Order: sequence, then C-alpha cells, then structure tokens
Amino acid sequence: MAALPSCRYWHALRLPTVAVVSAPTIGLFLYNVHIAADPAVAAAVAVRAEELGYDSLWAGEHVVVPRPRVAPSPMEPDETILDPLVLLAHLAARTSRVRLGTGVIVLPQRHPLVLAKQLASLDVVSGGRLIVGIGAGYLEPELAALGVPMDERGARTDEYLAAMRALWTSEAPAFEGRHVRFAGVDAHPRPVQRPLPVVVGGGAPAAHRRATRAADGWYGYLLSPEATAAQVAALRKAEADAGRERPLHISVTPERRLDAATVRAYAGAGADRLIVAPRPQADGPALLRLLDRNAPAALAAAAR
Repeated sequence: MAALPSCRYWHALRLPTVAVVSAPTIGLFLYNVHIAADPAVAAAVAVRAEELGYDSLWAGEHVVVPRPRVAPSPMEPDETILDPLVLLAHLAARTSRVRLGTGVIVLPQRHPLVLAKQLASLDVVSGGRLIVGIGAGYLEPELAALGVPMDERGARTDEYLAAMRALWTSEAPAFEGRHVRFAGVDAHPRPVQRPLPVVVGGGAPAAHRRATRAADGWYGYLLSPEATAAQVAALRKAEADAGRERPLHISVTPERRLDAATVRAYAGAGADRLIVAPRPQADGPALLRLLDRNAPAALAAAAR
C-alpha cells in the first residue's frame, strides 16, 4: 500500500438470531477527526482494513460541541469531525465486503424519518453492509442546541428507533408516540437487510434495557476486560428479566493495546467483536502500524 496522503411497540419487534462466536472478530474505529477526517486518508485506511480482514469500520458523531470546551466534551470546538453517514457512504464506494457501523449516532438529536431515509439509503448503496449504532447522548450543550431536553433523551431514543423500524418494515407505515407521529406516508427504498441490524451504545441500566428490548447488539467504548465482563453480566441479567432468548452480540472498543492474551481475556469476558481505535491524533504511519498490528490474521498467528 502506498503511503497515506496528508412501551407499546416493543412487543411486536422480531429480532434476528445473532451468531455467537468463540473468538472475537476485529473491527476498526475510524476516528473521523484530525487526519482521518481527510477523505483520502479515510478511504486508504478503509481499503487496507478490508484487505487485512477487518470485519467492520465504525465512525462516531458530534453535530456540534460546546465553545469553549467544557467537560465531558471530547473535542475542542475548532476540531473537525465528519458526519458519520457521509463518511461511511464515501467508504462504501471504496470497499466491497467490510461492514460499516455508526458508533454511535446520537439518536434523539436526529429527526427519525429523515434519519430512517438516510440509513436505508446507506444500506442500499453499500449493498447491505450497514450496522446502525445508536445512543441517547451525554453532552448536554449539544443536545440543548438541537432542541432536545436532557431529561427527554431516553424517551426520544426509544420512540425514534421504533418509528424508524415502522418506516423500514411496515407495508403501511404509521406510528403514534409522544415525540413523533405519522400515518398515510411511505418511504422507499427499504433497507437491503431485513431487518437492519441495530446496536445500542451506553453502559447505564437504561441502555441495557433498550438494547435487550429493541436491538441486536450492544457496544461498549474503551473498556477493560474486567469492565466488559461487568457490562456483559448486567446485559445478560437484563435479557433474563425481559425473557429474551437470543443473546445480544457484544462489541467493545478495548482500552488497551491488543495481543493474543488480551484478545483471549476479552473473549472470556463475553466480547464478540473488538473494535480497535487509534489515538485521535495519530498520523498516517501510526494508522498503518495499528492496522497491521491488529489485523485478524496477525492476532490469530500470535495466539498460536
């Protein structure tokens, strides 16, 4: 490769069976900031990741961030971050097999009908490779700027997800909720994947319940094996409480550098997929080193 350039709707939900694997697959979190916000760099990284056998590429989002920066904002106000749907559409055109995940979209700050159209379109243009990662959000200045009260974000997340599913799956889409309602409308294309897989992010009990009731998987960010095990235990309890028969698929971004022993530790903790993340400020050569070091074949060879 050349050098890189500078309530009431849950009961009707039908969830697909998710395969449980004995060893985690490996995905890549594309910090869509700094050098990875350069579309040429992001495309080169995506192509190389697909060549190396990574199973998925993930991009996060912040629509706006506070100025001046205040905790818990992860970014300075003048830092660039590409919209994840635009970036993943760009990467879909440069790849053919690797899955494309949002990690995660802050759902309550997006209009669900507009977002449903965007996600269905992205699944179509990628040939059915999209994984929809969603969360309720945590950054109050961002949510407030987009008209979402902090204490409503959970309820809006639940309603918006149910509304999007209605638009993706119903012959005559309609939804009646507190925050969104529609009837007598339709939207095509439908997603290629039926159903479109959804992953919920967040470590709070509300996120566990949301994942258990309404999603196919769960995503934890920058967790140790011990923290992963604790989250998985809480998720399994939530599944049992809800009477869920099919276990959630567990994706985790590790907090530490991977080696064979660490991969085994995360597998033992219940992780089905490890989504490795470079430092946000990593340059091109550092991104390439991370790709090669964490390639699935390299980790498998180290484990032998």
